[in-house]
Amino acid sequence: MAGAIVHRSEGEPDPEEFFKMLGPGHLAQMVGQAIQTCWMSLPKKRRTIDDLEKEFRRLVDRAFQNIREDESTLGR
Repeated sequence: MAGAIVHRSEGEPDPEEFFKMLGPGHLAQMVGQAIQTCWMSLPKKRRTIDDLEKEFRRLVDRAFQNIREDESTLGR
C-alpha cells in the first residue's frame, strides 16, 4: 500500500480491507458512538449541540493533525 501511514505487524488485517469489510453503516455507527461518548464527557452545563460540535471537531482536527505530523516524521 503506497503512502500508507499505518504500520502493521505480521498477522494484522490490512486497514483498507478492514474498513471495506465494515462498510459505511458500521463506520457511521462508530462515529455515532464517538459523538455520544463526547456528549457524555461534557459537563452537564455544557451539553449543548453547539458545544458538542465544537469539542468533537476539536478532537477530530487534533487526530488529523497527529496523523499529518506522524506522516511527515515517520512517513515513507
